[in-house]
Amino acid sequence: LTITCFSVLPCHLYLLLYLQQIWFRSGSWALFECQAKLKSYLLDETKNLFQGIDEDESSTALNKIYTELYITKGGNGEVNSEHEVIELECTRSTSEEKQIHLNEIFEPSSNEENPPQRVLTKGIAGIGKTVAVQKFTHDWAKGTANQNIQYIFPFTFRDLNLIKDKSFSLTELIGYYFEEVKDLETSDYNDSHVLFIFDGLDESKFPLNFKTNEMCRSVTKTTTIDTLLTNLMNGKLLHHALVWITSRPAAASKIPPEFVNRVTEVRGFNDEQKEEYFQKKISDKDVAQKIFSHLQSKPLRSLYIMCHIPVFCWISATALQSLLTHTHESELPKTLTEMYSHFLIIQTKRKLQKDYQECEADKDVIMKLGKLAFEQLKKGNIIFYEDDLKDCEIDPKQAAVYSGVCTQIIRKEYGLHKKEIYSFVHLSVQEFLAALYVLQTFIDSGENLLQSRTSVRVASEAGEIPIILLYKNAVNEALVSDYGRWDLFLRFLLGLSQDKNQKLLQKGLGFKDRRPQSNRETIKYIHEKIKKLSYTDKSINLFHCLNELGDQSLVEQVQKYQSSGDVSKISPAHWSALAFVLLVSNEDLAVFDLKKYSRSDEVLERLVPVLKPNYFILFFPFRLSDCNLTERCCRYISSVLNLKSSGLEKLDMTRNKLHDPGIKLLSDGLKSPNCKLQRLSITNKGCVFLARGLTSTLKELDLSKNKIQDEGVKLLSEVLNKCSLETLR
Repeated sequence: LTITCFSVLPCHLYLLLYLQQIWFRSGSWALFECQAKLKSYLLDETKNLFQGIDEDESSTALNKIYTELYITKGGNGEVNSEHEVIELECTRSTSEEKQIHLNEIFEPSSNEENPPQRVLTKGIAGIGKTVAVQKFTHDWAKGTANQNIQYIFPFTFRDLNLIKDKSFSLTELIGYYFEEVKDLETSDYNDSHVLFIFDGLDESKFPLNFKTNEMCRSVTKTTTIDTLLTNLMNGKLLHHALVWITSRPAAASKIPPEFVNRVTEVRGFNDEQKEEYFQKKISDKDVAQKIFSHLQSKPLRSLYIMCHIPVFCWISATALQSLLTHTHESELPKTLTEMYSHFLIIQTKRKLQKDYQECEADKDVIMKLGKLAFEQLKKGNIIFYEDDLKDCEIDPKQAAVYSGVCTQIIRKEYGLHKKEIYSFVHLSVQEFLAALYVLQTFIDSGENLLQSRTSVRVASEAGEIPIILLYKNAVNEALVSDYGRWDLFLRFLLGLSQDKNQKLLQKGLGFKDRRPQSNRETIKYIHEKIKKLSYTDKSINLFHCLNELGDQSLVEQVQKYQSSGDVSKISPAHWSALAFVLLVSNEDLAVFDLKKYSRSDEVLERLVPVLKPNYFILFFPFRLSDCNLTERCCRYISSVLNLKSSGLEKLDMTRNKLHDPGIKLLSDGLKSPNCKLQRLSITNKGCVFLARGLTSTLKELDLSKNKIQDEGVKLLSEVLNKCSLETLR
């Protein structure tokens, strides 16, 4: 028997494999051979990190470029209500988070007796989930981590989607993708320590019918792939197997929580890891430091925050490194749209460097890509297939010609059986190209692709449709869309309307320039929308849009009021601006004291995003005492208490007229299992609601200066023995 097929393995790995077999099964050579073949195959598959479709040029040794990701244990389990990037820009990190190393996600915590069996890892698009899977698999195949696992079978939903209508047994499905283990016996699966990885749940085309799918306990039973997936995930099939699922947050709820033992979240890069990435990516250390310093500057705070996303680090490094060869630091991009415009032009120039045959003008190719991006964005798709390209008149066979434009913009991947799967390198690139396509279509033909049937068409005296209608349609669409689907698209669309970016694309790619036009009406329209928005989450993105349009008036005014201490002139729009300033500032909010700003329900309502921790948990006291608050504010406070990600531990609401209905609303938040409140201060019917809301976490309750009668005291006393209250005033 020869083992030449293992020649790529390090010599020490043979010894590891042999000892591992003795430990697990008293040494079967067939199992040893299958495992060695699988490790050899996976080691080869994971050794390089590919960016783009040109593997020869864009591949980098994984261990050379890989930067440790910031991963936390115990994700918040909430579905994003805003665009993922927008939420990221409005969040902060905290020392209270429990960080976990990648290779320890299946290790038990200090307070756990048994290791987790099914792990769900969440993270926004481009944050590093797939690279984390690649690194985990690579380290196992190399023999440096998790050697207690005998077999790892990494699947992607992108691959599985291609065969979703076929039927397999589990052994057949594994053999279909991993022929290296075709000699394993049925009993080997039942007796071995196996890990199944399913990457990209958000891209799944499977219904995952946990309730209606038939039970499947046999690895040889032929059934649908959906049935195999649900039975692996709920532990009915190979009940001892480990299962690891990755997903964007919005799709994570597809897996019932009772089938998940541990939730982790990939947060991307922290500040130290950002700098480490640029130092690794760019060989010239001086250039790397210049780029990092540029991104850290105050005007680019939003771009620096986005560098939590590894893909955005790569886009920034690509664009800025090229620009620094012929551009002064003061002229580097300062907005998101500028950065992506330069990135697009730089990728297009690669075609000239590689001397591709010119078949189509760059503008025409980019418009086709933009149409693809826009059509798929409308459908909510971030992956697509050959037919989708053909629908946009993109010939997949011309990839070699297109690659100068498409490489590192549109990415072609191959399934395990070499079927083509396409995506843009990041959702934000798709949104940028979609915005470019919509704007240029209007400039070229006057067609408003955002025009709905109910929209009012108003033509100018010359019969032309004013471009302001396009911008208004985009603003309105973003404000009513779920999950912020059009938020970043809107930011790019308005940024591309700027004369500076128009001239950049005209010079670099040959796009038709629109007549110079003031954005004053667009800015005015956005200001009006901000004033009318009662809830500020949506308005935060509008401030980013104003930044793209070069308008800082609201922010500058509120900063002036803030520094002077005079808040009497602050309008509702200014309070929204203050929320924006607080969210994107680098200041540490140790305490939130509403009296520092103003005293009313309306002000608190507009500052709710500051109280909502979103991805990065905030731990600080909320001081709302003596702020003229009424029952109306309790709804917002209750929503904060109800967040799984909430870190609120101290709440002071004394000397406010909350009344019984307000206390009832507050108690709804107190009853939530997510509530972490430890200290509550408030100033007899309401006691019944308060009593129902007393939680096991509450340690201090201040009821001083309240006229609580005997009935109220009786209601409270009945529940005091059931909670962990230590201090009652």
